[in-house]
Amino acid sequence: MGSGPQRIVVVGGVAGGMSAAARARRLDEHADITVLEQSEYVSFANCGLPYHLSGEIVRRDALLLHTPATLAASLALDVRTGHRVTTVDRTAREVAVTGPDGSYRLPYDALLLAPGAIAVRPPIEGLDHPAVHTLRTVPDVDGLRAAVDSVLSGRYASEPASAVVIGAGFIGLEAVEALAARGLRVHLVELADHVLPPLDAELAPLLSDELETHGVDLHLGVWAQAVESTDEPSEYGDEVGGSLGPVTVTLSDGTRLAADVVVVNVGVRPASALAKEAGLELGTSGAIRVDADQRTSDPHIWAVGDAVEVTQAITGAPIPVPLAGPANRQGRRAADSICGHRTTPQASVLGTAIVRVFDLTAAVTGASQATLRRAGIPHEVMHIHPGHHAGYYPGAEQIHLVASFAQDGQLLGAQAVGRAGVDKRIDVLATAIRAGMTADDLAELELAYAPPYGSAKDPVNMLGFVAQNVLDGTMPQWQAWDLDDVRENTLVLDVRSRREYERGHLDEALNIRHTELRERLDQVRDAAGGRPVSVYCASGVRSYLATRVLLGESFDARNLSGGWLTLTAVHPDL
Repeated sequence: MGSGPQRIVVVGGVAGGMSAAARARRLDEHADITVLEQSEYVSFANCGLPYHLSGEIVRRDALLLHTPATLAASLALDVRTGHRVTTVDRTAREVAVTGPDGSYRLPYDALLLAPGAIAVRPPIEGLDHPAVHTLRTVPDVDGLRAAVDSVLSGRYASEPASAVVIGAGFIGLEAVEALAARGLRVHLVELADHVLPPLDAELAPLLSDELETHGVDLHLGVWAQAVESTDEPSEYGDEVGGSLGPVTVTLSDGTRLAADVVVVNVGVRPASALAKEAGLELGTSGAIRVDADQRTSDPHIWAVGDAVEVTQAITGAPIPVPLAGPANRQGRRAADSICGHRTTPQASVLGTAIVRVFDLTAAVTGASQATLRRAGIPHEVMHIHPGHHAGYYPGAEQIHLVASFAQDGQLLGAQAVGRAGVDKRIDVLATAIRAGMTADDLAELELAYAPPYGSAKDPVNMLGFVAQNVLDGTMPQWQAWDLDDVRENTLVLDVRSRREYERGHLDEALNIRHTELRERLDQVRDAAGGRPVSVYCASGVRSYLATRVLLGESFDARNLSGGWLTLTAVHPDL
């Protein structure tokens, strides 16, 4: 670098790139900062796109956070939209750029790459049909809104317009909700055996029930094979939803779904081609490898956002995480490094995320059970179903909360589904994981309490109490996935009321209400015949009390984690 102002070139805008450019300006008033964005929009709220599709965000302009003109006025940034960087010359420290007025080369002292991610194109025949859309950019939502408006106002106005959404991840579920809000009948197709694959399997049925309650048809464990034009009026009836849509989506099980619009969101991959062609080091996932200050293998090039590799906080695995929060923090960190400011080294990423599914909320943080199993990390899983605030105050809603703990009590991951209070608890638990908290720490957390907001024993505290009991042996437990072994080798004891028992129970279960257990211990002893006793109730609370009674009387007893609510989620046939 010469004696003049530092020349900083940022490739890509939105979260990571614009955060870096804005922070660099705040740190260096005299730097020459140029932002090159290949699309028309350099700063927009991509997380708000589904809510503009639904009509909740009415004004399209509300999604456009900044324009080149506003950025020039407020931060003196040279923002060039419609400019694509084609190559990086690391020796000359120049980038080759193609723009509306031709090609040119732009020198840099510091180069920041924020190319984002590219939507995965699944191997489905006919993805280029005009009826097929994605939902990642402003032009995407413009096209999808126009298609939906056309369908609703056109010749199908007297018919139930329909949509097929392929992919039941976070964006797919948001698209489903948005399309249903517009009045379309929605079919949701997902290759995994449950919606929202990052969610633990025992929580996913709650989302499935909510989707079906709102008229969404689920097609799980199958994939889409082809999207074809519908040449003739549909005669498939209920098999395809009764729509006269312009396309037919054929699934792997032979089902054919007619649709007016198709939305494909099956994931993204890092847009790292430019970095690869420049000879920068990539990780095993194809993402750009960076150090703790976001610096790549070239000392003059930094990278941030969806295209970079991060460390998963629990497993230590290097992975890309396409989330806005980490991208914004990475942009700030990279700018600090570029400008010689004190940096906070990049922390590992928890992957905390949340989604609304009609009237339910689902949220995750840390490592899921599946992630822990793949990584070979021993853990204990806790299930609780508390109210989101004091039960005696009107309006308490149940939170279904699942968390995994290491044997030393450290919290490894948590997930929750409910109608209220989910975001608050997941945020607390995400903070707890970041701080390395244990079950003992959760039990002692002092959280805000008044009846309209929580309980004296908050669900986070309750989670800590349950984990303490399990990990120190106070409450031996069994899990819903142990059912076959439990049925074969133990006495199953149902301690719910007779009315609850009659509404549904395990056939082999002995039903003794928990308040009657002390008077009927001989009956339990005779039925057990020396076998262990596996206890369950509705949610795990009464069966915990019963388990403690049995343990106090020298029984080999254990409690079902999460009770009948969790058992029937894992085994819906019950």
